[in-house]
Formats: sequence, structure tokens, C-alpha cells
Amino acid sequence: MHENRPRSITPDDLPEVITRYLTAHRTHDTATAVTTFTDDATVIDDGNTYRGSAAIERWLDQSANEFTYTIHLTNTQETDTAHYIATHHLEGNFPGGTIDLRYRFTLRDGLIEHLSIEP
Repeated sequence: MHENRPRSITPDDLPEVITRYLTAHRTHDTATAVTTFTDDATVIDDGNTYRGSAAIERWLDQSANEFTYTIHLTNTQETDTAHYIATHHLEGNFPGGTIDLRYRFTLRDGLIEHLSIEP
């Protein structure tokens, strides 16, 4: 019986599209970040769901300007060739000041189809 549990991988083993998204997100490069998603992608962050390119672009712009923070990649995992988790440690001027967030990616056709960000 094969269990579909995440296994640890190195950051270099993340698919290029995820690395491109994470780099663009970290540098607040919304134009590049939005190109990593499928046209019908969904993002779930802070209890809100954003569907489609226009909504995701607005979310990226808002999240880039809402708080000032540092972000460090602390762990990367692969469940299968379409499902990855990148855990980040954030410190900044948001409520609580520090948090570890799991970015759960689902890929389709070389792009991000779904991203869920949660503690």
C-alpha cells in the first residue's frame, strides 16, 4: 500500500515554477508572480479565496503592501509530482510578529493551479 505522505526534498528540487513564484513573491514582483498561475487558479490565504488571474493579482498587490516582513524558506516537501509544500518563517509588523506558514502548491501543466497558505 502506497501512502501519499510528503517527503522532504531540497529547495533546489522544487519545480522551477514554484521557485519563480516564491522569488517573485519575496521581492514583491507581482507581474512575474501572476504568470506562474493557471488562468483559473485559486489561492486560499487568511481565510479568503481568490479565483482567477485578476483576483490573484489583486491579492498579490495587497499582500505586498499590507505589512513589512522578512520571509525565510525553512522546509520543502513533495507529496507527488503535482503537490509540494514550502514552509516559511515570517517576521514583521503583522499581528503576532512571527509565524510559520505552509504554502501548499498543486501544479497543472507546469503552472500553479492551487495555492493554500496556512499556519
